[in-house]
Amino acid sequence: MATMNPTNAAPFGAISTYRATRAVEAAVNSLVVWNAKRKTYKMLDRLTNRELEDIGMTRADVEALNTGLFRQL
Repeated sequence: MATMNPTNAAPFGAISTYRATRAVEAAVNSLVVWNAKRKTYKMLDRLTNRELEDIGMTRADVEALNTGLFRQL
């Protein structure tokens, strides 16, 4: 004899809560990545051309990092 295993539906609002949580998590992760890029740009921008040359970079390489929504002028 075969038995049936009914699937339980998710509780009311669980999917919406999950999606909202994922959206907040994605926003926080985006801010963390943006801040890391911002800090890296600021640190590299403070170096002299000679110091940049020592680490194998040019001023153009540093400026290439300065992109995106919150570009620093």
